[in-house]
Amino acid sequence: MRTRLGRVGASSGVRSSHGDPQGQRVRRQGVALVKTSKEPRDSRISPMTSPQRGDSFTHPHGRQRLFALVPCAGAGSRAGAAGPKQYEELAGRALVLWTLEALARVEELDGTLVVLSPGDTQFAALAGEGDAEAAAACWRANVGGATRAETVYAGLHDLRARGALETDWVLVHDAARCLVHPDSIRRLIASCRDDEVGGLLAMPVADTLKHSDAHARVDATVSRERVWAAQTPQMFRIGTLRDALRAGFARRDLMITDEASAIEAAGLAPRLVRGDFDNLKVTWPEDFALAERLLRSRPLPSTKAKP
Repeated sequence: MRTRLGRVGASSGVRSSHGDPQGQRVRRQGVALVKTSKEPRDSRISPMTSPQRGDSFTHPHGRQRLFALVPCAGAGSRAGAAGPKQYEELAGRALVLWTLEALARVEELDGTLVVLSPGDTQFAALAGEGDAEAAAACWRANVGGATRAETVYAGLHDLRARGALETDWVLVHDAARCLVHPDSIRRLIASCRDDEVGGLLAMPVADTLKHSDAHARVDATVSRERVWAAQTPQMFRIGTLRDALRAGFARRDLMITDEASAIEAAGLAPRLVRGDFDNLKVTWPEDFALAERLLRSRPLPSTKAKP
């Protein structure tokens, strides 16, 4: 079954509650497409240049750059989809396009890298069909690994090869968190940009938590005091995250479930920044219907002209 690729910029009746029209043409983030090939890595990676401004991404004096990294190499088996869930249709377009549009409306970001599985050809189709600017405005690298952590690690090396510095920031965001609000990403950046470690969007847990035994019977009630549910983006310096992941890979006793867990294992304490309840990760089949209802329920932004 072929997933229908929606046209970015076409009207789909979906609205944004944070003043960002989901249907408008998105801003290109000043990045050019990079075709993958079997050539050596250094010869096939283009320099960081802005086709809009015509200048190169030389490192600005006194400012660390911010890059988004979207791991997009998963199979999405839990979603029950015929193929990778990031390419399933949601409210008229591929799920991942909603994610990339939200990132494209965050002016603080200097660029976005989408990390794909080595054999992925569907993302290239997104960039080539229907004026899909959110996909066409991203770097892409077919270097994804067997796990999310391996995919992120490979993506960090790809960013470095493109000219990013170890001290630059990377915001790792799930491709399946298509409901993230640009304002939440800006809040994360504002909270962490001067932080020694970095941090992540998260929500305090409101529900009572139960721990089960092997037979799905409750064996304990878990205190929810100071317990948060992790979300994305998760924002850390490129070098710090790369080193933490590499150290984590060497530990058989460590399961790296997100970037923050690797940072924690390195002895650092990430900052928790309050996110939004609707920044859910589309994981199960029923999540698609919920995500579509939430997208379609977002009110239209004000049409008043700015002074």
